[in-house]
Amino acid sequence: MTNAKTYNQIAGQKVPRLEAISDGVFAIALTLLVLDIKVPVSEAIKTEGELFASLCNLMPKFLSYFLSFMTLGIFWTGSITQFTYIDKSDRHLNWICLFFLLFVSLLPFTTAFLSEHIQFKLSIGLYWLNIFLLGLVIYIQWAYAYKHDYLSISESEKPVVNKVIRKRIIIAQTLYAIGALLCFVNIYLSIIMIILIQLNYALAIFSRRPQKNN
Repeated sequence: MTNAKTYNQIAGQKVPRLEAISDGVFAIALTLLVLDIKVPVSEAIKTEGELFASLCNLMPKFLSYFLSFMTLGIFWTGSITQFTYIDKSDRHLNWICLFFLLFVSLLPFTTAFLSEHIQFKLSIGLYWLNIFLLGLVIYIQWAYAYKHDYLSISESEKPVVNKVIRKRIIIAQTLYAIGALLCFVNIYLSIIMIILIQLNYALAIFSRRPQKNN
């Protein structure tokens, strides 16, 4: 006689399905970012100078596009890093992942809002809030998987990997908050600071290199 099971016990156990939908949402969000950049209307442009001026007017949009492309790239890398170790799932982890993707899919909107109102502090605040929620949910995702032992990793390595992943998220979110607060000094200084933070996390510019044994 088989034991009775609840829906919560049998739902959401396919980790590859989580990875598949995650990759799909990230791909669509990355594509949507560039759609906010519109080609200047040719009928309104009569000279090379006017064309160049129209291109210059698009610089805030290109800046926001680059900023958000880096943001999505960093969080996608963070997500696939976690799922390198996560080999089990349940209904709750499924929904944590889906809420993470909710904020991923929202980024094209906050990017467009920032590019249209780049001179306002509110646009920086909204964009930072999107990044904060992404960081918060991906942190909860890892914490849940770690707590319920859904990881394919040896017991000796588990605390080390756990510390590295949590530390990276916390430090990154702290730096993003500092970058956002710089908007009270200067909007573009705030954006440049966030871009520098992202370049560091994408390219590991300031990461310590492992020492070679002599």
